Amino acid sequence: MVTIGIDIGSISAKAAAIADGRLLGSKVILTGYNARQAGMSVFEGLLKELAIDRDAVDRIVATGYGRNSVDFADQAVTEITCHAAGAHFQDPEVRAVIDIGGQDSKAIALGPNGRVTDFAMNDKCAAGTGRFLEVMARALEVDLDAFGEMSLQADEPAKISSLCTVFAESEVISLIAKGARRANIIAGIHASIGARVVAMANRLKLQAPVMMTGGVAHNIGVVKALEDKLGLPVQVSTHAQVNGAIGAARLAANGS
Repeated sequence: MVTIGIDIGSISAKAAAIADGRLLGSKVILTGYNARQAGMSVFEGLLKELAIDRDAVDRIVATGYGRNSVDFADQAVTEITCHAAGAHFQDPEVRAVIDIGGQDSKAIALGPNGRVTDFAMNDKCAAGTGRFLEVMARALEVDLDAFGEMSLQADEPAKISSLCTVFAESEVISLIAKGARRANIIAGIHASIGARVVAMANRLKLQAPVMMTGGVAHNIGVVKALEDKLGLPVQVSTHAQVNGAIGAARLAANGS
């Protein structure tokens, strides 16, 4: 039985395929302005890479903010449920998930069966998200992929007090003008994200093990900031960016 999950996010579209309880593969593309086309493109691209015929796919579940645009899916499921299912699929011992995506962040508490017991979500403001990091990278004229390693070189992390992306960018520009080291500014940005996300997560009284998912999980500086603020180790999902799609494929296999 082959099932596929499709996760349409604000920045990227992801697809993952599962068969007989194992992950066959995954694919990521930019969402662009047409979520429906992105869903079709990432689906067809994954089938091509895995050499799977469309007729061989038994069930498709869509998730993410653009899930309802995937009109060829058998079902649409919320990203909270799918991220929990994806984390449980990767590590059944996980009891909490912190997901930082392009335009929102989530904290999810899981039961032993991988089902959601509680969650909190920030989807009203870009602060503490991937978009926030993109804005800061442009202000600092640094490649976003270099943020994580650069922040580890900080000797005195800068203080970024604003929780608003626009005002935080102004703070960063002011720090640049004062000659602050880029590494210190970046470390301060990560600390700001960690504080905001953990303030949200602490409402749930999360328990270890904690897994981080979403594209921002590849930023070691944000991971360390979360660990510092949370007071718990944070493991990074092996397939962090496609975790939602994996969860959707898993739910498709279970008939959910």
